[in-house]
Amino acid sequence: MIKYVSAEEALKEIKSDNNVFIHSAAATPDLLVKAMVARAPELKNVNIYHIHTEGDASYALDQYKESFKLHAFFNGSNVRKASNNHIASSYVPIFLSDIPHLFYNGRVKLDVALVQLTPPDAHGMCSLGPSVDVSISAINTAKIIIAQINPMMPRTFGEQIHYSKITKAVLKEVPLYQSPVAINTEVELAIGRNIAALIEDGSTLQLGIGAIPNAVLSMLGNHKDLGIHTEMFSDGVIPLYEKGIITGKYKKKHPRKIVSSFVIGTKKVYDFINDNTEVLLLDCSYTNNPTIIATNPKVIAVNSAIEIDLSGQVCSDSIGSRIYSGVGGQMDFIRGAAISNGGKPIIAIPSKTSKGESKIVPFLKPGAGVVTTRAHVHYIVTEYGVAYLHGLTIEERAHALIQIAAPEHREWLERKFYELWV
Repeated sequence: MIKYVSAEEALKEIKSDNNVFIHSAAATPDLLVKAMVARAPELKNVNIYHIHTEGDASYALDQYKESFKLHAFFNGSNVRKASNNHIASSYVPIFLSDIPHLFYNGRVKLDVALVQLTPPDAHGMCSLGPSVDVSISAINTAKIIIAQINPMMPRTFGEQIHYSKITKAVLKEVPLYQSPVAINTEVELAIGRNIAALIEDGSTLQLGIGAIPNAVLSMLGNHKDLGIHTEMFSDGVIPLYEKGIITGKYKKKHPRKIVSSFVIGTKKVYDFINDNTEVLLLDCSYTNNPTIIATNPKVIAVNSAIEIDLSGQVCSDSIGSRIYSGVGGQMDFIRGAAISNGGKPIIAIPSKTSKGESKIVPFLKPGAGVVTTRAHVHYIVTEYGVAYLHGLTIEERAHALIQIAAPEHREWLERKFYELWV
């Protein structure tokens, strides 16, 4: 069915001045990326587009700046390290739900998509494995598709492509990237307990990856009939599904299905999604559409932040002017939860950094990006409690946030508020 070639042969399809997309997260086709970088001396001005990827990202190194230009819709650690201080020139601030529209409406015309797929099934269909996200829109619009076919990829349901659309294919059997399960600290467990107390039976959850989402999930053992409609999920969902706590019974969109756009975690979660008809991985312009999200009841959206000022402005993508991650789907789900019947948009944040500095601040650092505005924010949760800000004045917000700040910073925050705001 598929004629395989070497990675070196396949990557000859990329030409100077091309726009190239790289498949996301655990599905990043590392073999193809390395073969592309090996061609750097022959290439000029190749524009690279992607969200978070794993593995080699040496195309972002300064030494390849004449060959490759990065356009990162979201920055993973591989790009942060490779780009050093040049990340501002390559970061594209954008809601995750909007990225597919850049491809579909031709604002970004893709010449090549580098993807990792399962072998074709009996009907010739290849699965995108754990990462549909923005990648399906890239596949649907790119002129050339170069695929790393991996028999170890989990076959997932939702979006798939026919093998006949593949221009060149390389066979490589390799385990997927694994993200280890975080071990929760007492602070994270306290945040998890505070959030779990806000979650009612029959709620629809959006939770990401990391210590706080895992802490929240670990506290839901006595809940009933929870559903999942999320941007992504990881290992923490599996125990609740196996115990019958996640049923999706009350969801309006895809009842009894776990809906996501991508998955990243350990082999356990990849085995869980493999050939599992109860899991649907869909285009993120659908999963992250606030009107689709809001169709479900009691949507609980839990997102993180880098710092929050006393008026409720939430910075999530940068440390001052230094870009750290991206806008992602935070606002998609914050707004979707806000307009859901009984929904609760939540920003979860430890009260202090690892250096002991307050994450609740009088003003955001110079250059910091506001991802969730003060008009959109509802619940802020730290290990010290819950502040509900929606509908409050600036002064009322400040007092509510100071009450959930670290005790040793509260007097300072109170003083700064009156110095700077009143």
